[in-house]
Amino acid sequence: MCCALLNRLLLVSCLLPLCLTPLSMRAVPQKRHVDLLVVGGIVVTMDAERRVIENGTLAIDGDTIVAIGPRADVETRFISSRRLDATGKLVLPGLINGHTHAPMTLLRGLADDASLHDWLNNYIFPAEARNVTPDFVAWGTRLADLEMMHSGVTTYADMYYFEDDIARETKAAGMRGVLAETIIGFPAPDNKDFAHALAYTEKFLNHWKGDPLIHAAVGPHSVYTCSKDLLAESAELARRYHAPILIHLSESKPEVDESRAKYGVSPAAYLDELGFLGADVLAAHCIWVDGHDVALLARHDVGCVHNPSSNMLLASGVAPVTQMIAAGVRLGLGTDGSAGGNHDLDLMEEMPRAAELQKVTHRDPQALLAEQAFAMATIDGARALHMEDQVGSLEPGKKADLVLLNLDTPDGVPLYNVYSQIVYALKARDVETVMIGGRMIMENRRILTIDEAEVLHKAREYGDRVRKSLDLH
Repeated sequence: MCCALLNRLLLVSCLLPLCLTPLSMRAVPQKRHVDLLVVGGIVVTMDAERRVIENGTLAIDGDTIVAIGPRADVETRFISSRRLDATGKLVLPGLINGHTHAPMTLLRGLADDASLHDWLNNYIFPAEARNVTPDFVAWGTRLADLEMMHSGVTTYADMYYFEDDIARETKAAGMRGVLAETIIGFPAPDNKDFAHALAYTEKFLNHWKGDPLIHAAVGPHSVYTCSKDLLAESAELARRYHAPILIHLSESKPEVDESRAKYGVSPAAYLDELGFLGADVLAAHCIWVDGHDVALLARHDVGCVHNPSSNMLLASGVAPVTQMIAAGVRLGLGTDGSAGGNHDLDLMEEMPRAAELQKVTHRDPQALLAEQAFAMATIDGARALHMEDQVGSLEPGKKADLVLLNLDTPDGVPLYNVYSQIVYALKARDVETVMIGGRMIMENRRILTIDEAEVLHKAREYGDRVRKSLDLH
């Protein structure tokens, strides 16, 4: 009994100093300092669980998201002198425009109500031959970047000429780009023959190797504008530099008919025979693909990009989106260029069109759901570009590319289903803030990296030049 009592007294004597220790002297878990906290919004993560976090918070350090979760949880672990209040707003992953031709903004509305081949051969190719210069490309890219940022695009894939100038302007704007120098089987504005095009492209690949924002790529235009040797050598160059390959594929029925007549197979099957298809290929449009083609694209892990507005405006056809998704094809969303294939670079507008086009074609309101359409503009778009480890969703370890949408608007209330609200109700005008790699690019609808008034003035000047060059009145 005495021993037991003694042990209790010793225990109490040991604990007593702890009880009497002032609270200020006790160990407190240290909070990690980060560069920025985005606090209080409805965070639409697009992660594997499709978490939507009410009153969520992101911790950002450098260009990377380091934590995401409920506000109370993140704020107990992280502290920052910079805070972005997202209360009453949606916080989304930056949108991904999987296919465009940025400088063609300066040819917007030049030719309308024409088929693809009529539009290209009788209007666009002649206009480009007479007007496209490095200066034209630079100003056209600035105009495109302005438009895309205003609609929440943070990453885009491009194919055009003088792509090194496009890359320079894209980086200056703070945007992320997969940018391909176009290689085509006739004299182009920047390179008059194939040899010069390959040399230019190799220099371009070397220039941007390892850049955090710019992914230089090779862009053989299409099966119908490139010879077998041109396609093969373009692919070889890209693979030597581990660069992406961008191409137009099965965009129109005449393209497919010509391929079958010339090669005996579809464009996709022809590329497969050449050893062209692979996980480094991003194929735009893919409208006239049959079941065999879809299986090829899925088996080779090719990324594809659906461009609903362009496909409708040019009456090119309806891509089998639901079949491609079911087959496991990596499928993103794009605007195409804004010179006839489309008239704007507004990816917010492409989401409802993608969903509605599949619904009316299949006569099934569930053919493509709002969540699927939003995924095509975010995480599935990143998968199409094979960049899903970097962008497309809001997750720790990924780049801090995000947009804030204002919900304090007539089209923002009431809110029942977040995906339906984003896809069918909200517009580009509701995009309030854009961040790319942790850097604020647009704040309260004001672009911070480009002089918007100067770009608009220059675009009007170029409009006059193009009209004069084509003798348009």
